[in-house]
Order: sequence, then structure tokens, then C-alpha cells
Amino acid sequence: MNAKAARSLASPALPGWRDPAIAVTTADIFAVLTALALPWSTSLTAIFVLLWLAAAAWMLDYRVYFQSLKRPACALPLALFALAAVGTLWSDAPWAARLYAVGPTLKLLVLPGLFYHFQRSARGMWVFTAFLVSCAVLMAISWIVAFEPDLTLKPAADASRGIFVKNYIDQSQEFALCAVALAYPIANLLRAGRIWLAAALVALALGFVLNMMFVTVSRTALVTMPIMLAVVAALHLTWRSNVILLCIAVVLAASAWAMSPQLRSTTERFSRDYAIYKERDQPTSIGLRLEFWQKSLRFFAGAPIVGHGTGSTRGLFEHAATGPKVLAGGQVIGNPHNQTLNVAVQWGTVGVVVLYAMWLSHLLLFRGDGVVPWIGLLVVVQNIFTSLFNSHLFDFHEGWMYVLGVGVAGGMALRMRPENAAVVPANRDGWHARAR
Repeated sequence: MNAKAARSLASPALPGWRDPAIAVTTADIFAVLTALALPWSTSLTAIFVLLWLAAAAWMLDYRVYFQSLKRPACALPLALFALAAVGTLWSDAPWAARLYAVGPTLKLLVLPGLFYHFQRSARGMWVFTAFLVSCAVLMAISWIVAFEPDLTLKPAADASRGIFVKNYIDQSQEFALCAVALAYPIANLLRAGRIWLAAALVALALGFVLNMMFVTVSRTALVTMPIMLAVVAALHLTWRSNVILLCIAVVLAASAWAMSPQLRSTTERFSRDYAIYKERDQPTSIGLRLEFWQKSLRFFAGAPIVGHGTGSTRGLFEHAATGPKVLAGGQVIGNPHNQTLNVAVQWGTVGVVVLYAMWLSHLLLFRGDGVVPWIGLLVVVQNIFTSLFNSHLFDFHEGWMYVLGVGVAGGMALRMRPENAAVVPANRDGWHARAR
């Protein structure tokens, strides 16, 4: 579709349902609603994703879209899904388990569509702003629930301090991402002399950090947040800025350790849980991970090329269980709490190569300076390092954080590249058409 044709389609004489600007605006609204819903509800998130897919597909130029699938950033997520689908053929698990295990990879099919759409839409920052606002509201409610636990929506048996919905792992991932992501706009605002707006964002970032210090925090976030800062700062900041940032981080970490009993307790559980596991074979958090990882490595060694097939993990753990179920050795699980091992057990070295190639291709999308590469790089780095302790790419909440963050930021980054200068704005509503 050329630019002249696009403008004619967008003319007021056409019915609203045929106006591409309206279709793209509708898709943008559903993307924003998805970002708003993600910290709160899995059901609403799934509904808005489906509505976004329907709206985005309505005016899709399929020829251009299918050409875009040749990019590694698009092709590799599709390859991982295809591997999961084909892997059902050599699995020994029941077919219900095989098909269920394909499900976590379905979200990867949305990534190419997000790249395509936000390469043409000018509203990508709306999505990130919506997610930040939603997390800020959740953070405020978390503080309230910390002092008034009865206000939580969680069942009494599952309630934990400061958690209004979902769980402390999901909440910590959101707050950690928002806190670190705010560093870039804060620095830019300070350089531009916009002190009051910078101060407001500093207060918001501190709210996220203080909530993790004094209310609740996952150990995964505790470990990976400094890594996120270090990796992204090394790529985007000068050595002098990194030295200053390191000094500030050390001072803040020491202050947090001294002032926060919650932080000290969370950190001390590392060594305590390990000792309980080693001495009593009790199923502590760290102990179970070590147990799962050791067994998963043995499963991988048994089928190192293409793995045991999709959905095979639980059956393998059932056969490898030793002792009663109340002990760590007797635990049975379908998720080894490590993304690499989760893939390796089911699809072997082939799967691991595809997984790491996908992560690398997405990292390479976010070269250069700017808030969009900053956000995109953070999302990928967070997923890579938190996936050392969980299968976060396949988990619903963290997986959609990755797909939405990488998809929107990746589309925006592609639109800013010189070779994509042919994608030009067609109207003031932010819709773009490819000019020939």
C-alpha cells in the first residue's frame, strides 16, 4: 500500500470500520489496556491481548508482515514455538500434558505482530506509561495493605504482607523494572534543568525501592536488580557516570541493609534454607531449586540433542523421585525453575540454541542511546537473569512483561532505524504506511 492509497483509505468519506487510522488507534488502546491490566489480572490481560490481535490484524499488510518475519528477532520466537509444537511428536507424556506444555510458548507468536504494529504506530510510549502508572497505583495499594492486611484480595491461606493481588514474585519484578527504568528519564530531566519533574520521578522510583525494602521483595529481584543496573549502565553510561553510580549504589545498599529488617531477613534466608536442605532434606526454596537443577541436568544428559519432548518434564521427575513427598528428593514438578533447563529437558541442545539466539537477537535490537533502547534492553536483561532462578519466559506474568516490553520497544526501535525511513506518517493519528 502506497502513501497516497493510505491517505485515501483514511478519508472521512469512508465508513469508520474501514478507516485504518481508527483500526490502529483501536489496537493502540487495547495495547495500553493490556499494559494497565498486566499487574492486576491474568484474565483481563488475556482478553485485551486477544482484542489487540483482532484490531491489529484488521488492516494488516500481510505481504509486508510476512517479509518482516525474516528478521531473526521475529523468526526465532516463532522457531521456539514450532519446536514446542513439533516436540510433542517424540514425547512420552500424555497428549493432554504435551498440548498444555505448548501453551506457554503461544505468547511468543505475538512478538512479530507487536514489532510490525509499533514500527508504524506513534503511541508506543503510551503503553510504557500505562504500565508505569498501573504499577505506581499497585505500589500505593501495597503500602496500604501492608498496614491493613484485611484489604487484600488474596485468600487468607495465600495472603502475604503487602500483596493486594497476584504474588510477591510478580510484584517484585514489576517494581524492580520500573525503578531501574526511571533512571534514564530522571538523568535526562536533570540535564535539561527540569528539576520538579525529575524530583517527581525520583520520588516514584524511591517508592518502588522502599516498598521492596520494607514491605516485601523476592530474592530473585534482590539478586537481579543490581545486575540489571550494572549491565545497562555499562552499555549506556560513561565510565565516570558508572563510578558515580557505583558509589551511590553502595551507599544506598548499605543504608538499606542497616534500616530494613525485611531486607536482612530475606537475604539471611539464603544460607538458612540451604543449610536446612542439606542437613534435613527439607523442601526449602533454595533446596528445591538445587534438587530440580541436579535432576534436570541428568535428564538433559539422557537426551542431549532434541530432549525428551514437549511436556515430558513432570513424568521424568515422577520417575526420579526418591523418598516421601514431604522431602526435597520426593518432590515432583513440571517446571525446573530455570529457563535454560526447562528448554533443555524438553528440546535438548537444539532448544537451548534457539532460546539463546532469540535473547541475543532481541538484545541487538536495542543498540544505541535513547529511552526506547534503555527500556527494551532492561526488559531483556531482566528476563535473562531472572530466568536463572525461574522459567520466566514461560510464566504468564513475566512472560507477558517480556513480550509486551520487547515487542513495543522493538517496534519503536525499528522505526527509528535509517533503513526504515520508507515508513512515514500518513496522518496526525500516528498511523504509518510504507511508501514505495
